[in-house]
Amino acid sequence: MKAVTTGRIHSWDLSTGVDGPGTRFVLFVSGCSLRCLYCANPDTWHMRDGRETTVDEVMAEIEKYRAFIATAGGGVTITGGEPLLQPAFTGEVLRRCKEAGLHTSLDTSGFLGARATDELLADTDLVLLDIKAFDVGAYRKLTGGRLAPTLNFATRLDRLGVPVWIRYVLVPGWTDDPRSVGALAGFVAGLETVERVDVLPFHKLGAPKYKALGIPFPLKDTPTPEPELVERVRDQFRGQGLKVY
Repeated sequence: MKAVTTGRIHSWDLSTGVDGPGTRFVLFVSGCSLRCLYCANPDTWHMRDGRETTVDEVMAEIEKYRAFIATAGGGVTITGGEPLLQPAFTGEVLRRCKEAGLHTSLDTSGFLGARATDELLADTDLVLLDIKAFDVGAYRKLTGGRLAPTLNFATRLDRLGVPVWIRYVLVPGWTDDPRSVGALAGFVAGLETVERVDVLPFHKLGAPKYKALGIPFPLKDTPTPEPELVERVRDQFRGQGLKVY
């Protein structure tokens, strides 16, 4: 009898334009190794808080929308939390989606990129790679993790020819240093499979979740970035010949 692959998920949703091309079925898995100060989904941090489910159950849910998302030029995105904290579950969902003819996207920080097998990445049409900061010290303070695994994963994706969208959250006083942004833009420009860069202004939409969980929101006093700052950072990426959204 074939073993049943299970995973723990937080929820799923439908989205357009922000989690990959077209309209997408977005699966939020539970569990994350990082603790980003600006995290909008603290309710996905712990695997124990997720609902255990099987790949078959996930695919049955996706099947309800398969015709719609395929017609809309979309697909399936696995996000979290951190999908690579559950690589077997994530990998099988990606494989089954590919077999169903659906475009697949993996949204990851890359911190656990070493857990992604070449087979998993072969079933991934697009990686949404969140590079939280490019300064080693700032990355540690902002996330609690190390920057090197993410950069190693980025170069591996480039070597394997996997298309990538870079995501960079712009947080005033944390990720807006011109030198650091310029260095990141130069690094990204050297990756041939990067198709675009999304500069995402920091927001506080997740603040109510922190209150509901009874934990402090670390950046509650940090302002959202002014439009001029957002445009300056976007221009730094454009200056390296990158497509920016």
